[in-house]
Amino acid sequence: MLQDEDLSPATLAAQGLGAAPTPYRDIVPPIHAATTFERAADGSLPGGRMYARDASPAYDPAETLLCRLEEGAAAALFASGMAAASAVLLALRPGARIVAPHDMYWALRSWLIEFCANWQLRLDLYAGDDELAAQLQRPADLVWVETPANPTWEVTDIARAATLAHAAGARLVVDSTVPTPVFTRPLKLGADIVMHSATKYLNGHSDVVAGVLVSRSSDAFWARIKTARAAGGAVLGPFEAWLLNRGLRTLYPRVRTAAASAARIARHFEHHPALVAVLYPGLTSHPGHAVAARQMEGGFGAMLSLRVRGGEAAARAVTARVRIFRRATSLGSVESLIEHRASVEGPGTRCPVDLLRLSVGIEDTQDLIDDLEQALQVATAAA
Repeated sequence: MLQDEDLSPATLAAQGLGAAPTPYRDIVPPIHAATTFERAADGSLPGGRMYARDASPAYDPAETLLCRLEEGAAAALFASGMAAASAVLLALRPGARIVAPHDMYWALRSWLIEFCANWQLRLDLYAGDDELAAQLQRPADLVWVETPANPTWEVTDIARAATLAHAAGARLVVDSTVPTPVFTRPLKLGADIVMHSATKYLNGHSDVVAGVLVSRSSDAFWARIKTARAAGGAVLGPFEAWLLNRGLRTLYPRVRTAAASAARIARHFEHHPALVAVLYPGLTSHPGHAVAARQMEGGFGAMLSLRVRGGEAAARAVTARVRIFRRATSLGSVESLIEHRASVEGPGTRCPVDLLRLSVGIEDTQDLIDDLEQALQVATAAA
């Protein structure tokens, strides 16, 4: 008889683990809106819950499924990806040393610098695997990796980072928002915690802000993370949790379709006369391609960036001409998005001013190529 452990992750996701709740045998799980739970006459909690801020049954379907997809021991939903990342930092002890990348999600990097300064934590930034190795010649408490890294899509060798981090006495946390468990499972490669901005691919419909952490083990550090979530109130509402679980059921076809389209777009524009470069780990010309091919199974994600010949003015002109790509911040949904990333990040950005960040959705690929071709005509003319 076929058992759950024999099923592929795509099947488990599509069926929401396949468990229909009693008594109605619903195919779609109900929304659990209760905020508090009744005690028995002796003061015990026969339902195992006291208050939704600590543990809501609304979280169970998505947390259980994500544990299976990431092959972890425990998962926790949060009100946003930033809330999930914050909980990791709040679980550290005073004076802890953090090693994090120069190039990562801009809002998190900016907050991390400010948080460490205010809370007297030591923060050292690195650029590339070799600098990471040099930083970890000294003891550390936490190593943060984002791969591929937003918005230029540098690739970090997770297995090597895990070995280095553990030798330095540190936990390794991997922001795997872009590849998702469809293409990368950091815990299998040695990471201790994997983080997702679940707003993006895990939900996939631009209608939920959420975050999630999945841990290799339910240890004391994980207990402190759960305490930070409950005490800080960074919890997800029941309807949002239900929407996230709904989005997870189409995760594999959505992400695979978008990634296949992104790969085709990257190949089409790799040598385009209006572009200086196409940044996509699936291209053999990408400096991190070999590592990406080793640790990303079945695809290279649906994010890429175009560096436009003619600089900032030409890049902005391209965004003004697109018709199918939507000019909006965020990524990972069914619609394709484009933005001039440096102007979004503002002063202090490390992003090249000629860079356009693309989140490829699930529209017809040729339509997307045609849209970019007609928009790039302005840059070609200027060049």
